[in-house]
Amino acid sequence: MNTKVGLISLGCAKNLVDSEHMLARLRQAGCEIVDDMNEAEVGIINTCGFIESAKAEAIETILETAQCKQGKMQGLVVTGCLAQRYREEIERDLPEVDVICGTGSYEDIVEAVEAASRREKRAYFGPMDGADLEGDRERLTPGYTAYFKIAEGCSNTCAYCIIPKLRGKYRSRDYDALLEEARALSDAGVKELIVIAQDITKYGIDLYGKRRLPELLRELCKMDFTWIRLHYLYPDQITEELIDVIAEEDKIVKYLDIPLQHVSKRILRAMRRPGDRDSLTALIAKLRERIPGVVLRTSLIVGLPGETEEEFTELCEFLQDVRIERAGVFEFSPEEGTPAAEMPDQIDDETKENRRLIVEELQSGVIDEYNLSRVHEEMDVLCEGYDDDAQLYYGRTYADSVEVDGKVWFASETPCGAGEFVRVRIDDSLGADLSGVRVGG
Repeated sequence: MNTKVGLISLGCAKNLVDSEHMLARLRQAGCEIVDDMNEAEVGIINTCGFIESAKAEAIETILETAQCKQGKMQGLVVTGCLAQRYREEIERDLPEVDVICGTGSYEDIVEAVEAASRREKRAYFGPMDGADLEGDRERLTPGYTAYFKIAEGCSNTCAYCIIPKLRGKYRSRDYDALLEEARALSDAGVKELIVIAQDITKYGIDLYGKRRLPELLRELCKMDFTWIRLHYLYPDQITEELIDVIAEEDKIVKYLDIPLQHVSKRILRAMRRPGDRDSLTALIAKLRERIPGVVLRTSLIVGLPGETEEEFTELCEFLQDVRIERAGVFEFSPEEGTPAAEMPDQIDDETKENRRLIVEELQSGVIDEYNLSRVHEEMDVLCEGYDDDAQLYYGRTYADSVEVDGKVWFASETPCGAGEFVRVRIDDSLGADLSGVRVGG
């Protein structure tokens, strides 16, 4: 099959890895992968369907891409979480879509593209829990950075979250297969390995009856990666052994993404999550004591049904006290099919927006405080490119993950290649970003 195929990947990094697997299957089947959808004979949109804004983006992208059918495009395939969640609605309301693949049917992508190229209407919906977790990848990230998905699905059943219904139960990947893939990425020159799953701290429990993340990380650190970054660690699953590994292994960047969501005990129980303000404060204190220089990122939800002013104030006071360096703040989105969507005392949109803005303003001060503390320091920066307008190179420190955090803008008397680690003296803070000058080169 020599069909020209274009793919747009929306949503999270885990979805991006699925896109990479699909592209590898298509390439092996003889397809030509093109970047320009106007040149594609079949287009694929790998969608996100997590919250309302993601659904809107997916639908807009589908409709925009469908315009290419007026040219060379013969068929359009929609895959991913939106497809899994809204199969009937897509079939009924989006006639532009020819083939739909659920999250349990990525291995059917070659057959799906063949069907779309013939303008056939098809749907592929295998069991989510039976989806193939292994296979080759055609990476969509820069050569120096790669995502490393160690598990699929989620079994946490948080009241606000639709992911278990879109991705199935938590399934760890085979340990030996992970090491084989990691070696291949290392051999390919990857310098930053980003370990991902909905919850990496549970890795191994379902498959081996025990947590194997610490053991896996020790093995990854023996390979030729420079940075190993961890997303996401659930607060109630962070063990003493895991803390020791993170502290002791130099290649594991001291940057931990720990989704807290809230700190009010009543709100957390309504979310079906453990913990409270005291236990989370103690955890953060322990991490900072045991892992010097650690930078923390979290995600927070404001406006869960019934959240009182006192509970919101408790969250703000916690953030002022603990000074988490990075935070993504989200307004509660009542997703159909989740328990939280049916809760009484839903909060109006204006109140939710106001609470989000208050937390974002609070966190902006924390970010400024952190960035100013870095001025006059020398930091290792992973160079990502050169900006012609700014006439500066840019990159990230260990404290900055891909896309979600700031950058370091720096001048250099000698050329810097993308993927090169350089030493930069930080001279100024620019909002979420830093600026400086390369030293020693």
